[in-house]
Amino acid sequence: MTVQVTGKQVGPIGFGLMGLTTGGAQTDEQRFAAIKAALESGCNYFNGGEFYGTPEENSLSMLRRYLAAHPEDADRIVLNVKGGLGPDMSPAGSRKDVAKSLDNVLRMLGPQGRIAQFEVGRKDPNVDYEEETLATIDEYVKSGKIGGISLSEVSAATIRSAAERFKITAVETELSLFHTDPLTNGILEACGELDIPVVAYSPLGRGFLGGQLKSLDDLPANDRKRIFPRFHEDNFYKNLELVRAVEGLAKRKGCTTGQVAIGWVVAMSRRPGMPTIIPIPGSSKAERVRENATVVQLTDAELQEIDEILKTFVPAGPRYPDRFMAYVEG
Repeated sequence: MTVQVTGKQVGPIGFGLMGLTTGGAQTDEQRFAAIKAALESGCNYFNGGEFYGTPEENSLSMLRRYLAAHPEDADRIVLNVKGGLGPDMSPAGSRKDVAKSLDNVLRMLGPQGRIAQFEVGRKDPNVDYEEETLATIDEYVKSGKIGGISLSEVSAATIRSAAERFKITAVETELSLFHTDPLTNGILEACGELDIPVVAYSPLGRGFLGGQLKSLDDLPANDRKRIFPRFHEDNFYKNLELVRAVEGLAKRKGCTTGQVAIGWVVAMSRRPGMPTIIPIPGSSKAERVRENATVVQLTDAELQEIDEILKTFVPAGPRYPDRFMAYVEG
């Protein structure tokens, strides 16, 4: 199965770049091997960020080095980029700030790269989202500097309003067995009606559903996951209950827990009224990228089994620390 994003074909599963520059991969050799594995597995829809790493070393500067070494891959990659956040990770959605961010990501990516979609990471509550934020991105689309406008973590009402004025080419939102709200809060319904693809980030619940985490000792002391409430000790072991339930299904099916989790996100596209949903798992290890890229088809009976699991499970802890939850509209 393939779908089109800004006129280019992408596979049913994408590739998140965050982990390549915020931990995990330590060398370009390892990073480049993961990127190659993604492309060879059909995961050519990449999701990067201006703030995935430091201002000097992030997913865009890393991609620039990759494309310098592998220019033949430039046309294969369909790149969605997030920017528009200030140094403290708060939204910076004014015309000036958005233009500064766009110019910066274009500079860092270099002449061989192409940005298919750009989105501000969060909606700035202090500016007019359409008149300032989206109108500025649209100017870069019209000038041919980028391919299209994407939205990130916004409500169904914002999606509908924005789509009346601009061509929206994707909406990014968190969707996983740990966070199913988009199924009921109108976000997926709006995207389905408007035929807008959905980029589903954290389909593995920030690693929980990858099956590798059995205790807090499995997380390095400096792992950024530790700032998330769901990884706090009082919540961590409660959340492992969902992982164990999914593990049971995976064992019977002969696949990994992560493949079930990603397969569930892909399967949501099959439900009536749903848009195309593209999960973007990330990994710094080539073998894990290949594992995540394997599309596991879940039967109706298996999906029903998962529905029953979800009915009795409530995630322990919010998605983000309070300061960051304040900027999540969706």
